[in-house]
Order: sequence, then structure tokens, then C-alpha cells
Amino acid sequence: MTFRTSLTTVALLLSCVYASAQSPDALQAVARKAIETHPDIGARLNGYRASVNEVDVGRAGYYPRLDLSASAGRDRDRIGSRDPQSSSIDRTGASLSLTQMLWDGLATHGEVRRLGHAKLTRYFEFVDTAEQVALEAVQAHYDVLRYRRLVALAEDNYVQHKASHDQILSRFRAGVSRGVDLEQAAARLALAESNLSTEVANLHDVSARYQRIVGELPPARIDAPAALKQGLPSGTEQALQTAVARNGAVAAAVENLRSVRAQADTRQAAFQPRIELRARSGVGHNYDSVRDQRRDTTAEVVVSWNLFNGGADHASVRQFADLVNQAADQRDRVCRDIRQTAVIAYNDTLKLVDQLRFLDANQLAIEKARDAYRKQFDIGQRSLLDLLNSENELYTARRAYANAEVDLDMAYARVHAATGNLLVALGLSRPGTGPQEAEGWSAGEDAAARCPAAGPEVALTPRAELDERARRLSNSQPEPARTLPAPAPAPR
Repeated sequence: MTFRTSLTTVALLLSCVYASAQSPDALQAVARKAIETHPDIGARLNGYRASVNEVDVGRAGYYPRLDLSASAGRDRDRIGSRDPQSSSIDRTGASLSLTQMLWDGLATHGEVRRLGHAKLTRYFEFVDTAEQVALEAVQAHYDVLRYRRLVALAEDNYVQHKASHDQILSRFRAGVSRGVDLEQAAARLALAESNLSTEVANLHDVSARYQRIVGELPPARIDAPAALKQGLPSGTEQALQTAVARNGAVAAAVENLRSVRAQADTRQAAFQPRIELRARSGVGHNYDSVRDQRRDTTAEVVVSWNLFNGGADHASVRQFADLVNQAADQRDRVCRDIRQTAVIAYNDTLKLVDQLRFLDANQLAIEKARDAYRKQFDIGQRSLLDLLNSENELYTARRAYANAEVDLDMAYARVHAATGNLLVALGLSRPGTGPQEAEGWSAGEDAAARCPAAGPEVALTPRAELDERARRLSNSQPEPARTLPAPAPAPR
């Protein structure tokens, strides 16, 4: 299958689900474009398709094997050493052989089970890669939007500092302002130019990253998309449960454990006999080097049993016992990683909502202060340093608010990705041509054993207590000494 065919298949697997005839959302469009063109998606899809065919390879062990052979030759025999006698014979022949496995210690059964779990592993890896590529595409879209806004803020900051510099320069030439004021204005203007240069460089870098992920340069205009608030978990506990139940990486790790365990079970087949039914029928001239023989037919049951193999079979059993433990460790590590990602992302959705409210109040208050400082500076009631500091403080506040807005939108996307729901949230369906075993999949008894079931809880000082401390401080009342936790004893 060519790479182009792989991408076409991906497009069919991840078809858009439209609620109406409207054009797709910007995030949906960029995610779909990335999924259709990203090489990692094609690689995972081809790996999954290969695993499907590999199951058929393992299942072939249940069926008989039929071989056709033909030969023609001349045999020369020499009998005796003192008075040797020689004889020659020409022979031809063709035979048809049938071999049917009757018992192999359940080795074929175990191999088919292993390959079935390996197929599910490849499928869930494909699903996880699709989710991660979609998340990267969403992040690339938001990053371009973020740094275009930051460039606009840096440009405005430069304009404000340039206007202040030119105003001071005019006053200096008129002999009204001092030279030190001009130097301060020039220094702040240089800093504004540096900030603008940095933001432009950052915009260039995220645009290059957008091109790598999506496969094309970002459009000239990017509008702010709607936040992915729909379908979020109702709490941290639900977020953790959904992440473990639906995340493709966790499911792939569980299926990998099952695959290794099935392979370990097949090692026991080496200690049992192998029973085969063999039938052969051949025809020819002087067939099998027997003079005048024209036909030979044989049917037999063959039992073979390895009694000693240098201890290799026992070592193989011990080897795969360790590999099963290794796969369980990898499953637990993946579970811990996903739980951490999910709980941090969900906490960010709560934290950033509050931060945005405070940052918005902060920038509005600073903007009012800046405007008042400018009027007072014009009438000589404020110093130039006060005005320049207020400009920088306003720029920093606006920059922090713009970053927090994008961070919140990204936190929503990260929660959906951690819970395996990002494609659905974007209006794209999850891969729907997977194996039937993936429908209603559950880890069951193979769920991670060493993975915390609850998120962290941070003890916060009540706001009323903080306000009371502030009241005492404002009234010049000394604060009572706070009791700090004792440090842990040093290890000996």
C-alpha cells in the first residue's frame, strides 16, 4: 500500500461528523488536515494493517500444509571394496505431501492469542497517535494565534515608547527637558524594539511548527475559535476515570501486557509432544531410487518430543516471566503519566478561569493608571520614569492576559486529549474500522496496579484568614509568628 493510499484510508477512518451544513470550525479543519497528511498517522495505520495480516499468518498453523515436489536424476551405487560392483539407475518422480498438525501443546492457539492482542495494541496506538496529532495541530493553531496577538501588543508597546521618546526629544531640543530624561526614553525604546524582535522571532518559529504538523503554512488570518468546553469531565475523579478507560496509550499498554503474557504461555508448549498427520503420494520412473517402482503412497502419524534442549526451554520460560513483569511496569508507568496529564490539565481549566478574571482587572486598572500618569506627566506632576514604568507594566499585564486566554483554551484541549475525547470534541469521529474486540474494550483485571486513583489535594489558607492578616498589617498590628512544618530528618 502506498503512502497516498494510507492517507486516503485515514481520511475515511476519521471522517467529519457535521451537526449541520455549516462550514467546519477552524480547529476541526486544522486537525483534520494534520491527520490526513501527518506521516506518523500513516505509519501507525500501516502498522495496524500489518498486524491484522499477521494474525492470519498465525492462524495458518491450524490448517494443513500441502507441498508438491518433483525431481529427476541419476544414482550410482558402488558395493564392496575388494571386488567392487557398480550400478546406475535413472529416476524421475513427483510427489504430493500433506501435513496436518494434530497437537502442538497449544502453541498455535497461544500464538493466535498473542497476535490478536498485538493487533489491538497497534490499533490503540493508532488511535492515540490520532489524538496526539490532533492535539499538536490544535496547539499549533493556538500558538500562531497567541504570537500574532503578542506581536500586535509588542508593536503597540513600541509605538507608545516611540511617541514618548519623540516627545522627550522635542522637549530636550527646546531646552525644556533634561538629557537624562532623553536617555531613559531611549533605553526604554530600545527595550521595546527588543521585545518586538523577540515576539516576531517566536511567531516565525511557531509558524514553522504549524507547517511541520499541518503540512501547510498558517493562513494569513486566524480567528479565535470557540473554546472546547463541551463534554468536559464534571470533576477531577471523573477526569481520571475517563482517562484510564478511554485513553489510547493506556489501552495499548494493557494489550501489550496481554500479548506478552500470551507469548509466555506458548513457551510451555516446548515441554509437550508434537503430533502430526503426514500423507504422501508420489509417482515416477524408478521412484525413490527403487528399480521399476512407479508409485509410492504413505500415511502416518508422527510423534516428536524433545527430551533435552540444553536447558533453553526452561530459560525461555524464565525470560518471558521477566518480560511479563516488564510489560506490567510499562503499563503502570503509562497510567501514571496519563493520570498526571489529565489531573494537571483539568486543574488548569479551573485555575485559569480565576486567573483571567484577576488579570483582566489588573490590566484595566493599570491602563487607567497609565492614562492618568500621562496626563499628570504632561502638566509636570509625574516624572518620565513613572510614565515609562506604567507603559511597561501595562504591556506586561496585557501580555499575561493574552497568554492566559490561550492557555485556558489549550487546557480544554489537553483534557479532551487525556481522556481520549479530543477527536469527538472537534467534530471528528474516532477510527471506526477497528477490530470488533475494541468495541466495549475494558482493561478488566489487567488494569494498572500501581497507579494512584485520586488526584492531589493542595491545602489552601482560607481567604478570610488572609484578609484578616492584611487588616492587621494595614492597622500596623504585628502578625503572630507562623508555625512552619519541621524539616524532615537527614538520611543517615
